[in-house]
Amino acid sequence: MKLHVPAVAGALLITAASALAQPAPAPAAPPAPQIVRGTVTAVAPNGLKITGRDGKPLSVALSPDWSVQVTKPVTVEAIQPGSFIGTAEMPQANGAGRSLEVHVFPPGVKMGEGHYGWDLKKGSMMTNGTVGKVTAGAHGRELDVSYATGTRHIVVPPNVPIVQITPGDRSMVKPGTRVFLVAIRTPAGTLATNGVAIGEAGKAPPM
Repeated sequence: MKLHVPAVAGALLITAASALAQPAPAPAAPPAPQIVRGTVTAVAPNGLKITGRDGKPLSVALSPDWSVQVTKPVTVEAIQPGSFIGTAEMPQANGAGRSLEVHVFPPGVKMGEGHYGWDLKKGSMMTNGTVGKVTAGAHGRELDVSYATGTRHIVVPPNVPIVQITPGDRSMVKPGTRVFLVAIRTPAGTLATNGVAIGEAGKAPPM
C-alpha cells in the first residue's frame, strides 16, 4: 500500500532585472518517502518508537492529525470492478503481475495511484489503481487494473493475503503492535508520518 506526500509549492519574487540576468533556480524536490515496517516499542502523544524488521530501533514523529488504518482480511470476492486497490506484485515474463498481497481501499478513497518500485520483496512493484475486468483464471483471480499512465494485468493467486482498509482508533497503537507506515525525512533529519496501518488481531499489515 503507498501515501501521497504533497510537493511544496513556492513563489520566488525577483526583480525584472535579476530575472533577465540569471535563470530562476529549479524547485527543490520533495524528500523521498520511507517505508517503515516493524513493532511498536513505545508510544507518546507525538511519536512512536519502533523496532524495524531489520531489528534496528527508530523513532517516528506523529503529526497532530495522525490517523490509524486497520487492515482486515477479506475474501477475493471483495475485489470488484470499480474497486480501487493496491497490490504488491512481481512482474512476470509475459508482462503480467503476480500479486504478493492486495489491499482494498474504502469506497471513494484513492491513494498512491500508479505503478512503481516496492520493497516487500526484491524486484517487487506496487500497482495502485481502479479494477476493471475481473475473471477467474487457471492460476487465480485475474484483474485489469488501470491508473493514470497505464494498465496492468494482475493475477491474484489463491491464499494471497487480501485485506480491506478500515478506520481505526489511536488507542489501538500500543507497544507490541506491528505497524506499516510511510514517513518523510524532515529538514531536521527526523522521520515523520500522519498515518499508521495495523493489522486486525495483531497481524502485521501485508503491504
